[in-house]
Amino acid sequence: MTRTTTRSTIQQRQTRSAYACQRKSVSGIKNSTALVAMLGLAFVIAIGAMAGRTANAATPTVGLGTAAGFSVLAGTPAVTNTGATTIDRDVGIHPASSVTGFPPGIVGGTIHAGDAVALQAKSDLTVAYLDAASRPVTANHTALGGLTLVGGVYNAGGATLGLTGTLTLDGQNDPNSVWIFQATSDLVTASSSSVSFVNGGSPCNVFWQVTSSARLGSGSSFVGTILALTSITLANGVTVNGRALARNGTVTMINDTFVTSTCSGAPAAPAGGGTPSERPERPEATPAPTATPIPAPVFPPGQTVAPTAAPIATPAATVAPVAASTPAPVVAGVQVPRVAGVQTLPSTSTDDPFSPLMIVGVTLAGIGVLLLLGRPVRHL
Repeated sequence: MTRTTTRSTIQQRQTRSAYACQRKSVSGIKNSTALVAMLGLAFVIAIGAMAGRTANAATPTVGLGTAAGFSVLAGTPAVTNTGATTIDRDVGIHPASSVTGFPPGIVGGTIHAGDAVALQAKSDLTVAYLDAASRPVTANHTALGGLTLVGGVYNAGGATLGLTGTLTLDGQNDPNSVWIFQATSDLVTASSSSVSFVNGGSPCNVFWQVTSSARLGSGSSFVGTILALTSITLANGVTVNGRALARNGTVTMINDTFVTSTCSGAPAAPAGGGTPSERPERPEATPAPTATPIPAPVFPPGQTVAPTAAPIATPAATVAPVAASTPAPVVAGVQVPRVAGVQTLPSTSTDDPFSPLMIVGVTLAGIGVLLLLGRPVRHL
């Protein structure tokens, strides 16, 4: 009987041991499956975060063609100006040919009124307008004041696109960041409103596609190229670091200032004329060489003119070629650093190089790897 009891006890112990091993094996399999699932989820989150950042940075710029050489471009019936407006590049209109108000306004480039150059620029403007209008939308915004936006495509959703206060554009330290604003109705900026940059960014890569008309408020500082279907109106004292290009309507100005930032790949050529692809950024941008001072001669009594005056006179060839045809006084006074709309502000960006989503993914992946390496699963 003792042997029977002992045998029974041994069998019970073996049964309990086998059951315990089975439980450990099942538990190990469950733990292993959980770790693999956690690692998979972590990598999916991290890859998704990185892919999202790549998509945000992939917005291509809008090609302007020959329209890039114009500060102002209109359709019909006229380009009109009142007061001391200064424009650093070309002014054009087609099919109409009426450009009034220059002078007193000053055009640093050439006025193309109804000619073949204006016709080509208008054709390129149409291509650029349709390109900007067709871009897939990143987000919808109707009121832009107080926002900080990274590069992307922003749509007004059928309402008036308005700007009151300051719109901040965050370049995320990428000089190729592009912003496209699709005003599906009209564009209206308030008086004294402005557009500013943080973390880099360039006015060359800001575009405003306006389905109707654009109106810029007095004293405002605007940045970028307006591509309007109909008309563009600038109130008194507006500064535009960019262009006002209207396909079908008028462009109206009052004591305004246009400046154009130097963009990579910008055309350059001889001063004072030619097509937009043949002219320089600014004729007066290169200062004339400084003449070497000549000591005053000592004349004999009664003589007031030096006999060598004619030979040492400045040769006519050294005079700037645009001096006679292009007045330049105030154009030099509107350099880009003075434009309030493109000042560099302290960073307010919440889109750091490592976003919260990416940090979560990397952290989960690290924890999963440590658990797998530090606590291997034993199968009995």
